[in-house]
Amino acid sequence: MQDPVKTAPGAPGALAAPTAPTASSAPRELRFEAQRIAFGPMMFHAAMLLRDLGLLAALKAAHPTGLTASAVAAKAGISAYGARVLLEAGLGMDLVHLAALEDPEGPYRLAPLGAVFLQDPMTRANADFVRDVCYRGMADLGASIREARPAGLEAFGAWPTIYEGLSQLPPKVQESWFRFDHYYSDSAFPAVLPLVFRARPRRLLDVGGNTGRFALQCVRHDPDVQVTLLDLPGQLAKAAENVAAAGFSGRIGGHPLDLLDATQPFPGGFDAVWMSQFLCCFPEEDIVHLLRRGAAALNAGGSLYVLDTYWDRQKTPAAAYCLQATSLYFTALANGTSRMYHSRDLLRCVDAAGLVVEEDVDGLGISHTLFRCRVR
Repeated sequence: MQDPVKTAPGAPGALAAPTAPTASSAPRELRFEAQRIAFGPMMFHAAMLLRDLGLLAALKAAHPTGLTASAVAAKAGISAYGARVLLEAGLGMDLVHLAALEDPEGPYRLAPLGAVFLQDPMTRANADFVRDVCYRGMADLGASIREARPAGLEAFGAWPTIYEGLSQLPPKVQESWFRFDHYYSDSAFPAVLPLVFRARPRRLLDVGGNTGRFALQCVRHDPDVQVTLLDLPGQLAKAAENVAAAGFSGRIGGHPLDLLDATQPFPGGFDAVWMSQFLCCFPEEDIVHLLRRGAAALNAGGSLYVLDTYWDRQKTPAAAYCLQATSLYFTALANGTSRMYHSRDLLRCVDAAGLVVEEDVDGLGISHTLFRCRVR
């Protein structure tokens, strides 16, 4: 078993922080980075339009010679003015390059960063999630923090958390939410299946089973396992459609439950209880209750598995940054009380729930961590 407390390179706490400079003494590069933050919301929209209106794709197709601003405008079907303001914003973000500063008409060329923003699947999943799911509600982040509720969710509806309303969100918002969720979870599933099925569990409880994506992988991986999905009725209905379409209705069932009602026990008799990208959706006090209810659902000798991403366990500062930013979605839109956790926070919850971590595996998929727990 690995040491459960680790510090990722570049993560806060890895090195002693230098003394903060005053504004007047700050190096120019620091002041530039501060301006990137100040204008970030505006530049984000410009970057999305450069991508979605086809300006970046037009420059990619014209590489390496590039295109004039007028030619880009014609290919994108927008005015020359619109192309110029977007391309010049792209210069500021280093998404595009200009052949000569003295000729603002161009040609413009796609910069390496622009190619990443255009083509990288992680960046696309993150950017669409931020624009479609998070952006409008993030204006109410302050109210969410002060009132410990997802005030930004009012941009979509009057639900207490996003989970009750997930099946009722506008189609484009749902699409971006699920693409974001699936992008990260799908990367880890192939690596965790052999670890979960090493013990040959016959009955598995998938807590917060969502659309049934992991359950379907389980029944395809092991022909003898039976899976029960535990989730809200709206999510189970969507999962049932997916399960039926895949032809596994006889091996995957659903059990509707309000997961936040600690008085409602989980169904019992399971060899394995699975919680994937799930506990980050709850505050710590609820995590302890959920883990206890999950432990009570286990047969003797069974295991409870927690798969999640922790910002202190990431390989790069960029990965930690993404998780720290995702915490703001949980604050403003999801529930107002949860976040992407430091691994030590979850380990403390595991201990408080009367469980012990028997196996701790990092680096699964996109830097996921798997805790295999047993009842103490």
